[in-house]
Amino acid sequence: MTNRDDLVAACDRLLEPERFKDYTLNGLQVAGRERVTRVMSGVTACQALLDEAVAWQADLLLVHHGYFWKNEPVAVTGMKRRRLATLLAHDINLLAYHLPLDAHRELGNNAELGRRLGFTVTGCADGALGEGLVWLGEPSRDLDAAGLAREVGETLEREPLLIEAPGGGAIRRVAWCTGGAQDMITAAWEAGADAFISGEISERTTHLARELGIHYLAAGHHATERYGVQALGERLAAEGGVEHRFVDIDNPA
Repeated sequence: MTNRDDLVAACDRLLEPERFKDYTLNGLQVAGRERVTRVMSGVTACQALLDEAVAWQADLLLVHHGYFWKNEPVAVTGMKRRRLATLLAHDINLLAYHLPLDAHRELGNNAELGRRLGFTVTGCADGALGEGLVWLGEPSRDLDAAGLAREVGETLEREPLLIEAPGGGAIRRVAWCTGGAQDMITAAWEAGADAFISGEISERTTHLARELGIHYLAAGHHATERYGVQALGERLAAEGGVEHRFVDIDNPA
């Protein structure tokens, strides 16, 4: 058991959310009980995850996608009201970290994805490690685009959508950014990457990949962002004296 405010402060020290200009509020979004024994983590604070937290009697819900996004309607009605009512009725804290959890050099989504895919990290295309969002690395063995797609599919248990650039050949340098980062493909190309892995794809992404000459793999927004909250939750369990459980709410997007 630990104090909620101490746990939140520890996460803030670790992730340093004040360094990021984000689209949402990072940190404690909804306050619940002060004493925390059980922490449940998940990608998105959807109603299905809230119901799991209630059933498990979690004291705190740790997510990557929380609430209060920029430009969303502010009225507390409908779906938003039901979600908040669930948290408040059961005195559950909601703790959310978005960009800080993408960028963290040890526990972040990009760090965890690269580790699982066996990449040797060489830096970021848009800043220092721990700050940048487009990570760069080298595969552990020779792969072409199809081979990289197979490895991504086996690792994430989700077949990626592959847009192959003309020319083929071995992939020497890979760039990746989890989630909805398809428009960062130009930064990946400018950094000399042969392939770029992200979560989503837009209509324009196909043309950019083909015309720039860089392979693009859309591996799923949810699928690429399952690992940061797990790593942070396990850190809290190891160092904060709490029980942690990750729940993966299926999402094909």
